[in-house]
Amino acid sequence: MNIIAEFKSDAGQLIALMTVPPKDFKTGSKGYFTSGKVEIEGKRYQLQVQLVEIGSKEATKAPKE
Repeated sequence: MNIIAEFKSDAGQLIALMTVPPKDFKTGSKGYFTSGKVEIEGKRYQLQVQLVEIGSKEATKAPKE
């Protein structure tokens, strides 16, 4: 499943629409991540979206014996 992130101004005007795909982070956590660039009033910005599932790192660890 992908997540669709909408970024809007306080007036409700759409600034950016990004697809945020699933990601397995190097730390072992699971979640969603994307990055990109967006232009707002003639200025360019770098944009990142990161969602990390709470407790997902522990869920991927092998149980201790």
